[in-house]
Amino acid sequence: MLDIPLMESVATQMMEGTLAVNRTSYQRLKTMKFQMDGREYQAIEQNASKPSRWGQLAREGHRVVQFRDVATGKYIAVAVDGKVQPYGS
Repeated sequence: MLDIPLMESVATQMMEGTLAVNRTSYQRLKTMKFQMDGREYQAIEQNASKPSRWGQLAREGHRVVQFRDVATGKYIAVAVDGKVQPYGS
């Protein structure tokens, strides 16, 4: 079960710089791992150069963060300006 308030908090704090984050090696995107409901997840800043709708929003200045389940590698949700939208719902 997704903890939407936790994910919103992670996305907001990550993009505001109030949480310690790592950077991806190639494109220097912000990323961080966190625990939720006993599983490990990764929050990743959206690459603005991607042609997806999320990339378009990032190019327009929105703060877009993708959430990925580390064990399965599947993307489970996206946060735009701190508001989380789970995939598949």
